[in-house]
Amino acid sequence: MDKKVKKSDEEWKKTLTSEQYKVLREKDTERPFTGEYVDNFNKGVYRCAGCGAVLFESDAKFDAGCGWPSFSAPKGDESVEFKLDTSLFNERTEVLCAKCGGHLGHVFDDGPGPTGKRYCINSVSLKFDEKESKK
Repeated sequence: MDKKVKKSDEEWKKTLTSEQYKVLREKDTERPFTGEYVDNFNKGVYRCAGCGAVLFESDAKFDAGCGWPSFSAPKGDESVEFKLDTSLFNERTEVLCAKCGGHLGHVFDDGPGPTGKRYCINSVSLKFDEKESKK
């Protein structure tokens, strides 16, 4: 992983939209079924909207029916970090961008094989780079 990205709140506010800032920096959640990438199944990679780090590949994306983009695994172990989240009166595992610390969503143990994980990620925390098809 490259050097960590560190910015002040004012710097983040200048580079992110207000919705991106709320999710990535204040740990908000977008409403289900409203995100840009919920139904995107094109080939490519999903990057952090905050710093551009590659987080997930389209091959790991699946339709969990939960209203947010869902992935079975991150691009690599170094792509994301985890933190215990005890908000909302229960325990969940928060998923953060390892490069900038941006809040991405949560991971659950109800996904498909081989990992059995469901990375439930806010669309607004992602930017999609589509792969060019070879003809």
